[in-house]
Amino acid sequence: MKIILNRLNGLSAALLLVLALSGCHLPLQTPDCPPGQSLSADQLVGKWTVQMAGSAKPWTLNLSPHPEHLGSLRGELRQGDQGYWVVADLEGREFTMEESHDGQRIAATWLGTAVHGHCGRWLEGERLATGQAAEGFAMRRAP
Repeated sequence: MKIILNRLNGLSAALLLVLALSGCHLPLQTPDCPPGQSLSADQLVGKWTVQMAGSAKPWTLNLSPHPEHLGSLRGELRQGDQGYWVVADLEGREFTMEESHDGQRIAATWLGTAVHGHCGRWLEGERLATGQAAEGFAMRRAP
């Protein structure tokens, strides 16, 4: 058994050497965030571009720390003259945002996930509005 394992290890090393010499490049797995850094709501503070599935015109989302709820966010979702108030949270990789058109009632709930490999700078999910079909969205940090 030991001889077989040694022979397999030798074959693995030879295969890696052949790949390296042939110019073959194996994709390297990049970490989602720097080691020891976990995603937090603070990383979402700032300006975002939100693209709804099937819509050519993006929305702008501005998020800031919520003054009354530590670890939560509040802000405004805007497209042209339309503007809606929002509150948002990020737990682990899961993003939740509630949209209000009158400042009193929830008009839509956004459920998304931080996309791996982007360290909280890109989220995808669905917007669920009362009486409407779910809409997909992609949310990216604005340049």
